[in-house]
Amino acid sequence: MSGPRLEIDLGRIRHNACVLVERLGSLGIEVTGVTKAMLGSVEVARELMAAGVTSLGDSRIENIEAMRTAGLDGHMTLIRSPMLSQADRVVAHADASLNSELAVIEALSAAACHRGRVHAVVLMVELGDLREGILAGDLDDAVRATLALPGIVLRGIGTNLACQSGVTPDHRNMDELSRLADAIEERFAIALDVVSGGNSANLGWAFGPSPLGRVNNLRLGESILLGVEPLRRQCIDGLFTDAITLVAEVIEAKTKPTQPWGEINQTAFGSATAIDNSGPQLASTSRAIVGVGRQDVDADGLTPPKGFTILGASSDHLVLDAGRHLPVVGAEVRFGVDYSALLRAMTSPYVAKVYLTDKPGAWDPPANPQAAMRDRPDTAEAADGASLI
Repeated sequence: MSGPRLEIDLGRIRHNACVLVERLGSLGIEVTGVTKAMLGSVEVARELMAAGVTSLGDSRIENIEAMRTAGLDGHMTLIRSPMLSQADRVVAHADASLNSELAVIEALSAAACHRGRVHAVVLMVELGDLREGILAGDLDDAVRATLALPGIVLRGIGTNLACQSGVTPDHRNMDELSRLADAIEERFAIALDVVSGGNSANLGWAFGPSPLGRVNNLRLGESILLGVEPLRRQCIDGLFTDAITLVAEVIEAKTKPTQPWGEINQTAFGSATAIDNSGPQLASTSRAIVGVGRQDVDADGLTPPKGFTILGASSDHLVLDAGRHLPVVGAEVRFGVDYSALLRAMTSPYVAKVYLTDKPGAWDPPANPQAAMRDRPDTAEAADGASLI
């Protein structure tokens, strides 16, 4: 099979989603399964729905439209504030949307009335991360205006933390969100169905000792897909961290000098190559180039296999120090991906997406998947030592 490609293990994604849905469900929190990093992948969306998420969430209306066209009829939420120019498409294909601008909600109202539909709105509140959200002092006016619009139902309030400024979800900002929900219900004599506390960064708070208050929804993507929490990228106990792997083919394998020579200026991406003259240097090293680059993936977000070190990347080449084992041309190297690398690789038309439902040597998920990663049959070196690294 040609590379580069993303191998996406649907069984492991479903396992991760099931674990989080069950753990959060026991706390009274529902999960919106976020598909945006997977470009609204129908295959992944089906696994999330099978795992018990109550809604699918995506930031692009194009992805939601694609999932609808593929026949998915579950509840779908646009989790980025709608573009004013896309209001009609949002109403036509999404059941709900997260909003922070009254002008957009008014456009959604007009589109809903035109289509004879009712569109649900969750008002986003700014609690410190300085991305989207209505300031707490302006929230009453926003609620009042939203309630007055035809074709719109105010379903709840929500917030987003960690993504822009790295603000940690904790008892202070989550208590504030609960307090705001209570105040809205009291002032306007309404009931809010949804209090959406945030994203995968909220898991440490949710599983911690603090009372959860009114929060009854989280929007989860990275934790399901990659098995980590975003604040420190730590593994979540019991989840697979290798459900998605980037595979790239070796296009050059040679022994070369360790240092470049000639006058050194900026590289293709503006940085300057550092020359290390601080100590004894090897005269040469084993170098491999794989056929993937910054046009395809965020090279800084890749984890190479044991024995390999990433030396750098240009648009189309990823250069590796191969250590003691120089691979042959045509061999494949497998990389772990973080969220940034996954997002770019999924977006690249040059990276194939391969969905695995029955891997050779498949095995049942263990109680602690991380502890068993070294025993996975599909991460071992191939018999000929060349076709799989």
